[in-house]
Formats: sequence, C-alpha cells, structure tokens
Amino acid sequence: MPIITLVLTLLVWELCVRWFNISLYVLPAPSKIILAIIENTEVLWMHSLVTLQEALLGLLFAVVLAVIIAILMDMSSVFRHSIFPHLVVTQTVPVMVLGPLFAIWLGFGMAPKVLMVIFMCFFPIVIAFADALAQVDIHQINLLKSFGANRWQIYWYVKIPSAMTALFSGMKVAATYCIGGAIVGEWLSASAGLGYYMIRVKNGYMLDKVFACVVVIIAWSLLLHLLLTWVERLVFPYQTKRKGSTS
Repeated sequence: MPIITLVLTLLVWELCVRWFNISLYVLPAPSKIILAIIENTEVLWMHSLVTLQEALLGLLFAVVLAVIIAILMDMSSVFRHSIFPHLVVTQTVPVMVLGPLFAIWLGFGMAPKVLMVIFMCFFPIVIAFADALAQVDIHQINLLKSFGANRWQIYWYVKIPSAMTALFSGMKVAATYCIGGAIVGEWLSASAGLGYYMIRVKNGYMLDKVFACVVVIIAWSLLLHLLLTWVERLVFPYQTKRKGSTS
C-alpha cells in the first residue's frame, strides 16, 4: 500500500505540473527531479560524503554522551532530578537560534555542524536508555546481589544488556535526525555539504536540484535507520525474534 500511494502521488504530481504548465522554478515535475539526480550524481555524492561525515560523527558522540548520562541518571536519583529538567529545556530551544551561536564560538569548520547533530540526537537516546535502565527486572538484580555482585557488575551483566533494545530504538530515532541536523548547520555556515549545495541551487531558482537534494537526504536518513535495524538484529537476534512473535 505505501508503494501504491507513493506512485499515485507522483503520478498526480507529474500530471498536474504538465497539465497546468507549472514553471520549473515554482514546482518541478518528478521526472525533472529524477533527471536532476542522474545528471548531478557526482556532485550530490561529493556533498553527501561531507554531510554523512558530520552526521555520523555527531551521532557517535551523541550515543556515547547519552549512555554515560543515562547510567549516571539511573545510579543517582539526585542527579536525575537535577539534570532532567535541563534536558527537556534544551528541546524547546529553536535549532536555528543555536546555529549562528555555534558558528561564532566554533568557527565555520566541521565542529559547529557536529555539535548541531549532537544537540538534535542526544535527547531521544538518553531518555529511551534511561527509562529502560529503570525498568529492568528487580528479581534479576537481586539474584546478582545474592552472588555478591557489585554495582558495576549489575550494570554490565543485567541492566545494560536488558536496556540495549531501547538504546537501539533511541538510536534509530536519532538516525533520522542526524542528517537533518547536519543540513541545518550547513545552511548557516559551510563551504560543502548537501545543505550548502541546496542553498546554492535554491538561490539560482533551480528547484529540480533542490528537490534532488531532498530526495538524497531522505534516502540517506532511511539507509541509516535500516543500517541500525540490521545491526540490532545481528547483535540481538533473540530479542528481535521475541518482539516479532509478540506482535
């Protein structure tokens, strides 16, 4: 059904553009967008590599930081209640406001884009992982305590493995954000990347190339999500099968 609805939408889009003779700089037809992707494959690939580097670095740092903060929040209720409101507040700040500040503080290189990705990806990962750590079966924890396990052994053998599914869920959500975070950073200050290329072609009213960038951004976001899904199934095949059987 999703494929059928997508094909019908594109078909209606194509027919409307041709029937009403809509100009390219107003709304390009899907056929023009596909042609722009084919003709500019090398350029889109070159800019994609820059954006992917920023997005993957930001996602990696966000995962490491989120895991550390989530474990500390689970260890100490005082720390959790102290930092959780601040984490929520960070999500109310418009990203477009932070971009210029990051550029002023960190320059116009890769650092502000990576920081933008971290800012957008950190929250869903830390919340998902922290909640999962707090919901681990208490009987498993008590069993390890009866064998003399210390706090770090409890986390290593019970809490972290039990919460890994939630961690991957948060990472898959963040994977759909990381490309967008890098794009926003490139809009504000960049000399390469899909966001930079999109602004350049937009200023030339080449909307077929703008839509081509959008299609490439969607494709990379979906591929990152699918990659994390594949890694989760590879690392935790039993939990993945169990989720499938319960559904």
